[in-house]
This record gives sequence, C-alpha cells and structure tokens, in this order.
Amino acid sequence: MADDTIQAAGCVLWRRSPVDSALEICLVHRPKYDDWSHPKGKLKRGEGFLTGALREVEEETGYDAVPGAVLPTLRYLVADRVKEVRYWAAEAADGRFAPNDEVDRVLWLSPTAARHRLTQPRDRDLVDALLDALRLA
Repeated sequence: MADDTIQAAGCVLWRRSPVDSALEICLVHRPKYDDWSHPKGKLKRGEGFLTGALREVEEETGYDAVPGAVLPTLRYLVADRVKEVRYWAAEAADGRFAPNDEVDRVLWLSPTAARHRLTQPRDRDLVDALLDALRLA
C-alpha cells in the first residue's frame, strides 16, 4: 500500500519585542479555517522539509526566518489521511506582514498569550518545545 501521508512543514516563529526585548511568538490567522496557528503548509513536489518550512513562513508572514532547533513533529488526521508536519524554531529576520489569500492577520504574542490564542491544542505543545529549545541554546 502506498504511503499517502500529507507532508507539511512549518516554524514556531519568534522574535525579541522591539519594546522590552521579551520573547514574542508569531501566530497566523487563516480566514479559510478561521483559526490561529503557527505558519506551516504542504511541501511542494521534491521540496525538503526545512526549505518548505522557511518558504511557508515567508509566504504566510512576510518574514525571512533563521532556523534553529528541530521541534516535535505533529501527526494528525485530515479527511481520513495522516498529515505529518515537521517544525523548527525560527527567529524572525527581515520582513513585514502583508495580508494575503491564506493569512489575513498575524499577532506577536507572549508565550502564555500564544498558548491561549492557538486554536488547536496540539499546537500549544510547540510553544513549550520552543521555550525548552531556547533555554538550551
């Protein structure tokens, strides 16, 4: 039987606040699903996971990202197919958000606020994984 797993990748995008240097996490709002999530998306044919993750961050947030630690991979069902999303911690570099077809808003939130705003409980564990990765860096 062929593996029909949906392959996707994304990042937990973070920065230091320009106001007080506190850690902020970027969440994206997708109007198609009316949800808040980390930037992520399906891989293009032949695309590597990290390349896809960085492309998705740029497409959805407008920011270039500097990849860091590998974060947990999430697996869940979408219409009776397994979706596997590999994640990285990534620091926001140059860029500016502009609304687009996929994402109409972004928020930069404290880790606690990000945990509360995320729509899917499975995405909340990635906030903790990011904090652990940054503590170890």
